[in-house]
Amino acid sequence: MKKIGIINAQLSAVIAQLGHTDTLTVADAGLPIPATTQRIDLALTKGIPRFIDILEVVLTEMYIEKAIIAQEMLDYSPQVYEEVKRLLKDVPIEIVPHVEFKKLTQFTKAVVRTGEFTPYANIILVAGAWGFSL
Repeated sequence: MKKIGIINAQLSAVIAQLGHTDTLTVADAGLPIPATTQRIDLALTKGIPRFIDILEVVLTEMYIEKAIIAQEMLDYSPQVYEEVKRLLKDVPIEIVPHVEFKKLTQFTKAVVRTGEFTPYANIILVAGAWGFSL
């Protein structure tokens, strides 16, 4: 049994298997997940678990080169954007239209679905190389 870190077997395995520039998406409860993309469904009920809580835990185990979010997060959920910036510190954040964001999820290794109901609380994390972390 693991001593520390992520104890969800699916999520832990996906992070361990990521290579440089592979992506992992952390999503709200409503983001459509492509049928061809692995779904790690952590959603229990409205608001549980929160998007920010899952993002914070993932960042403890994953090297991040950059992140991608939808412009709509800034427009409709600026408080989530501020939390994302706080957690990512100096990691570059690329901003794209939500339509493009959804297309990018087709290429992500997995989508982690949270119980978040805040609009546009979604992020694509691009894996960095060893030795670079938050």
